[in-house]
This record gives sequence, C-alpha cells and structure tokens, in this order.
Amino acid sequence: MQICGLQRLAMVDYPGKLAATVFTGGCNLRCHFCHNAPLVTHLEEAEHYSEEEVLDFLRQRQGLLDGVVLSGGEPLLHNDAAAFLRKVRALGYAVKLDTNGCFPDALAALLEEDLLDYVAMDIKNRPEKYPMTVGVSDFDPAPVRESVRLLTRSGVDYEFRTTAVREFHTEEDFLAIGQWLGGGPPYFIQNFVDSGNLVGTGCHGFSPQELQAFAALVRPFFGSVDVRGI
Repeated sequence: MQICGLQRLAMVDYPGKLAATVFTGGCNLRCHFCHNAPLVTHLEEAEHYSEEEVLDFLRQRQGLLDGVVLSGGEPLLHNDAAAFLRKVRALGYAVKLDTNGCFPDALAALLEEDLLDYVAMDIKNRPEKYPMTVGVSDFDPAPVRESVRLLTRSGVDYEFRTTAVREFHTEEDFLAIGQWLGGGPPYFIQNFVDSGNLVGTGCHGFSPQELQAFAALVRPFFGSVDVRGI
C-alpha cells in the first residue's frame, strides 16, 4: 500500500479515541477544495513510508493509542488495504476508515470481514452536482449511493460529512442532501479552510452564521448534526 503520511497522535480524527492516522496516496477525484494536494496530484512531493515502518510504530504504541485511522487520498484505491488492516487489527487497534464512497465493493469486503469499527464517508454534494463538485465531468454517483446503502445496513458506527464550499454549495443543496441521507447517523458540516495546498483555486468557506443555518436546515433529517471548523 502506498503510504504517504503518518500523524502519530490524532486527538480528533477518531471520535472518542486517541489514534494514529495513516494517509494513503492517490485519489480518483479532483475536488478543487481538497486540502491535501500532495496526496492527490503531487505524490512526488509527499512523504513515503513503508508498511513495516508504520506497523513498527504501531507496535511501539500498543497500550498508548486506541485506534488507527486509514485516510487519504482515497484508501480504497489500494487493493492491499484489507491486508494492511488485518495486521493493524492483529495489534489490537480499533480501525476507522475515511472514504469518499466511490468503491463500494472494497467497502463491502472490509465490512464483511469485520475490519472496520467506524467509517467517515464524505458526501461531496447532492448526487446531481457530484460531477462539478468532484472535478470529474463524467462522474457517476451510483457507487456513492451504493456505499451509503452499505453503511446504513452495516451495523458499524459511521458518519456522513460534507465540506461546505461557497462556490459549490447552497441551501437547496444541503436540503437535498438531508432528504437523500436522512435516517439516523451523525452528519457533520465542515467549513472549508484554505490549507495553502489545494488541488484547485478560488474556493471560500462560509460564515459561522451561514453554517449554522445549513445545520438547522438538515437537522430534521438526522439523529444529530454538528458544525466543524468554526
């Protein structure tokens, strides 16, 4: 697996747990607001770790860390993600996956093998606006819909989350997202923040008041709604 980053202590990436976050390289999407350009379009600029380096670190942190977050990029691009997570599991760690939902077959395999304890799935926009939002003109949102279906029936803890970007999201979009996804899981609206290392340009966030208005709009559809980044 192509590992391009390791955060040795993450206190907010995995709800309720102290974790390490492992970042894989590569993504099938080209969201202009993505804050991890080195992991998407400039892999030569990213750090690189061998799998054994990461596993050695995790062995040294047994009893100190609770979990491991597999993030990206898009981790499910890598066919050997399951093999890596089996080794993480064998060390006694809980596992959280961050995914864009584009690879439901790979997600289903991980769920079936009981390799995941928590999944955070990015919801980029309402399905009709996915192509423009993810920067892929012929994007088909059907796999994302299937990943949503898998998670709702999986029995694992999960959340949906949307990064709010002024150039891509409106009140109508959030209302459509709520109608699409509503039914119980936590939903998070994350304000766009310019990391200085974006895939694209010309993106802006919203004011705290605007974000709270979006949250109020979708709250009737979810068990809980919260805003991050304000």
